[in-house]
Amino acid sequence: MKPFPKIHDLFVGRVVLGTVLLTWAVLLGLDFMLSLVGEFKDVGKGNYGFAQSIAYMLYTVPRRVYLLFPYAAVIGSLMALGQLAASSELTALRAAGLSRRRLSLAVAGALTLLTLMMVISGETAGPWGQQRADALKASAKSNNLIVAQYSGTWAREGNVILNTQGGEERINGNDRWLELRDVRLYEFAEDGRLASLAVAKTAEHRPGGWLLRDVTRTRFEERSVSQSQVKEERWESQLDATALSAGTDRPRFMAGTELRKAIDYRLRNGLDAAEFQEHYWGRWFYAFNVLALCLAAVPFAFGTLRSGGLGKRLFIGIVFALGFWLLQTQFVKAASVYKLDFRIAYLLPTLIMLGVSAFLFKRRSG
Repeated sequence: MKPFPKIHDLFVGRVVLGTVLLTWAVLLGLDFMLSLVGEFKDVGKGNYGFAQSIAYMLYTVPRRVYLLFPYAAVIGSLMALGQLAASSELTALRAAGLSRRRLSLAVAGALTLLTLMMVISGETAGPWGQQRADALKASAKSNNLIVAQYSGTWAREGNVILNTQGGEERINGNDRWLELRDVRLYEFAEDGRLASLAVAKTAEHRPGGWLLRDVTRTRFEERSVSQSQVKEERWESQLDATALSAGTDRPRFMAGTELRKAIDYRLRNGLDAAEFQEHYWGRWFYAFNVLALCLAAVPFAFGTLRSGGLGKRLFIGIVFALGFWLLQTQFVKAASVYKLDFRIAYLLPTLIMLGVSAFLFKRRSG
């Protein structure tokens, strides 16, 4: 097989990319409008008005683009190849010596760049935009961004449980830190008895731990109670902003690096990390799923789609994409219930789809 790209590869790739982008735009437009209508129920709460709802939706566009891309890719690829088949251009390419395997690689090659862009966006623009959107909405509805972010947050680090009534990210030049207010640290002994309670006016997260200010600590002994006050106290802890947000943020909207930190934090403290592991491994398999799904759909472009119209191609594409999504969802949920490895749960549906596709590919080649 000659190396990429040749003129026929570029031709197929251009048609596929054009159709995928158009499908993507239609899906995004529908999702945007339906979600915007859903936002209207919150308009009028606090300072959250129509302008704020539009800004909220615009911030969430990168995340929506990322989630919709797999469906746009498979539906667009099927529609593009179906269009080439219906106009006999696919037949002409086959007559010119272009193998079905080469056509499949042309489709995958055309989608690789978009897939890589989405992987990068899913780790950068998507989580950033969603965080900004949530902060904007919470601030407008409650008139208090700090309360919206961290009010009533509970977190555990070893035998210490933290509770804070408020907090925010602070920036001073190149210095950036997390500051919590009205902090309570409940420290428990090995036998489960409350050993001490520390109440701090503020807690600043610095490298290596936390700096507690204006601390009043009450120690509970077996037969006595003592109290002390200090202006500053260091608390060496691996608890950070990511671990705190793990209790309040939605895992599916977090970046992969944040998910990894959240998983480590929860496992370190004996907490259930299944939900975070589910989304973490979903990020790892995102690119593989997109390309494998599109390759698995290619056999439908040969024979079945040649005599079908736009509606038939669209229907088959939607059914194929939704079928794969439902199958993988069931495997992932089963892995969560039965405590199985999520990597296997994500891999098996893809292998099943590729196996069915290979069977159809071989059958149509016969």
